[in-house]
Amino acid sequence: MRILILGATGRTGKLILQEALQQGYEVNVLVRDRSLMSVHPVLTVFEGSPADSKMLNNAMKGCDAILSALNISRNSDFPWARLRTPQDFLSKVAELIIDLAPQNNIDRIIITSAWGTSDTRGEIPWWFKWVIDNSNVGVAYSDHERQEGLFAASVLNYTIVRPSGLVNSAKRKPVIVSLNNQPKPRFTISRGDVAGFILQVLQDNLFVRQMPVISA
Repeated sequence: MRILILGATGRTGKLILQEALQQGYEVNVLVRDRSLMSVHPVLTVFEGSPADSKMLNNAMKGCDAILSALNISRNSDFPWARLRTPQDFLSKVAELIIDLAPQNNIDRIIITSAWGTSDTRGEIPWWFKWVIDNSNVGVAYSDHERQEGLFAASVLNYTIVRPSGLVNSAKRKPVIVSLNNQPKPRFTISRGDVAGFILQVLQDNLFVRQMPVISA
């Protein structure tokens, strides 16, 4: 199976790419700077923005599924840091995927979002709601919600993965999958565990047209 990974140079996307190659998938990536990618015999690198329809269409060709770890990025992890990407970046790319994927016979889409979007907002701690409402973190959450709505209204077989707080721990833990706040999510999950979960969802065709929250 050949898959397209978007966001493959990001902190979570790098691990999704690594996991996919280790599991034997053939992989296309679309990145802004191809010099950031290492050479691999089953990796094909396309250079450009996923918000560019022509570039995205070219990168999709020959693929069976799309995995996206795209996000609204800031200049640093500081919640009030300036944005590096447009405020509607995720929803714009979602619109393009929904338009172009059927033209390329791609039906399976797995997207990373975040715990605290849409119907899960009531599940997160009050202090995190405050950060979302009063900093640039909220820009990402708003656009995550827009992309979730776009995929939910599409005919594609999507899975929206909503991780809890992302940490960089190398230690892998069993992933807790929560639907409708059951079981109650824990506060964090490692990026490596997110990557492993996404590849499991792809391999076993899990949570089709669902939006599971994951924690560990």
